[in-house]
Amino acid sequence: MSTDVAAGAEIVLVRHAETAWSITGQHTGRTDIPLTDRGRVAAVALGERLRSWDFRLVLVSPLARARETCELCGLSAQAQVRADLLEWDYGDYEGLTTPEIREQRPDWRLWRDGCPGGEGAADVGARADRVIEEILASHARVAAFSHGHMLRVLGARWIALGPELGARLGLSTAAICVLGHERDTQVIARWNDTSA
Repeated sequence: MSTDVAAGAEIVLVRHAETAWSITGQHTGRTDIPLTDRGRVAAVALGERLRSWDFRLVLVSPLARARETCELCGLSAQAQVRADLLEWDYGDYEGLTTPEIREQRPDWRLWRDGCPGGEGAADVGARADRVIEEILASHARVAAFSHGHMLRVLGARWIALGPELGARLGLSTAAICVLGHERDTQVIARWNDTSA
């Protein structure tokens, strides 16, 4: 893969690998849990896939699951921690699954309603916008290691959609997404790529 970036910045989003709570579907915002053994194997394989890129800037969430994924991909030496890449703050819903939340609040939708004691989509969107601003200013190829909902918001904001529309961008653990440019328009070049 070429090392020059066609029309400015390009970002490779990397969702952290599997955790115990990603398996069970629990909302994992600020709870700092490690990767599973299977997640560690997937992160090493992910590193092989990322070797074809020459990253000028590597950004990572401060949480262990993102930092461990970055380390196992071989990019931790150049990584810079960014609090703006933290996962959505689920507040009172931290550690709960969507069915558990809906037992008390049947019509709840994360992307519409946000979380009591935590964040709404606009809050996460503001953080994503700051990350995008930094990436665009870098005029470089950037890797960003973060979390499912945060990266979905970042993808939506990259293409000028409201943060709540990140709901329409499914994202698996240990997936790669590429955000770039087509001429002067920011585009999603690849999304939710989990191929080996």
